[in-house]
Amino acid sequence: MTTLWTERGAAAERAVVARYLHRVGGSVPATRIGRVQSPRARRFGPWHYWWQAHLLDCLVDAQQRSPTPRRSAQIAGLVRGVRLRNLGRWTNDYYDDIAWFGLAVHRAGPRARSGARAVAAITARLRAGYTDDLGGGIWWRRGDDFKNAPANGPAAILLARTGDVERAAALTDWMADNLVDPDSGLVIDGIRVGGKRETTTYTYCQGVYLGACVELARRRGDARWRERARGVLEATAARLAEPNGVVGGYDDGGDGGLFNGILARYLAEAAVRLPDLPHARDLVLASAESVWEHRADTPHGPAFAHDWRKAARVPAPGAPEGDLSVQLSAWMLLEAAARVSAAGRPAG
Repeated sequence: MTTLWTERGAAAERAVVARYLHRVGGSVPATRIGRVQSPRARRFGPWHYWWQAHLLDCLVDAQQRSPTPRRSAQIAGLVRGVRLRNLGRWTNDYYDDIAWFGLAVHRAGPRARSGARAVAAITARLRAGYTDDLGGGIWWRRGDDFKNAPANGPAAILLARTGDVERAAALTDWMADNLVDPDSGLVIDGIRVGGKRETTTYTYCQGVYLGACVELARRRGDARWRERARGVLEATAARLAEPNGVVGGYDDGGDGGLFNGILARYLAEAAVRLPDLPHARDLVLASAESVWEHRADTPHGPAFAHDWRKAARVPAPGAPEGDLSVQLSAWMLLEAAARVSAAGRPAG
């Protein structure tokens, strides 16, 4: 079974690389960037910094699965390409964007070459985004009035991994106190100055909160982190997945195309790091089986649907299957399946 998921992850990688990965401007040496759509609807698409962060994360997944010099060069080229495309900067005004990129660069390690400088710039910006407004937490973006899970969750994970465990714990405690719905157990999107709550329970909100709890459970002895991870896993399985364990889709692509893949990444983290917790492994493998069975075959390899319960169409202009975000999400899921399969099922 491990070999099966490894092969499927590799197939998703080949398809995404063939369709989307290219040099910046089509010609800048030693760079890579991911085009937003394939087939390309227009020559110069919008700039989605955080999609590139998840493309980098997927390349790191693949390198950990099966290292090659070529992919190592792609990782270095993408880090360079993102900085070049981002006008020479590592950061932008969105704290969630930079947290995603910081996580991917940190995971890339020496392969990112200038990664240490990038992580230092990003973590400094994240710490500066913390205020006492609304009881703590960091903003969604600079100058905004909104604090949310998609910014605080990945920031907490990154800060924990880079040694600032106290700040990571403070961010995660803030999420637990302000964003976990006591009735459903799910994590809502966020809260605005004045107290208005944005109550949509996106799948990636569950994923990043779970990821932060798992990270802190590994680094601190306080049982609350493990119990919070257990709680959000129970709620996700009961309320966001089908009875067979398949996580559905959020919308028709765009940014939402990434949401389920991010959940899958941190489900896998929970399954491997805290294997006694419920549901994580089963949700990953059931969803991965479904997305694979519903794939569309193309000359470049498999294409996947934004809704993992439904049949994919061949990518075409205007279809969600053409969005990089949607294909990255499925690639993340298949790499997550390969990882949890390799880890094996816990005894008992």
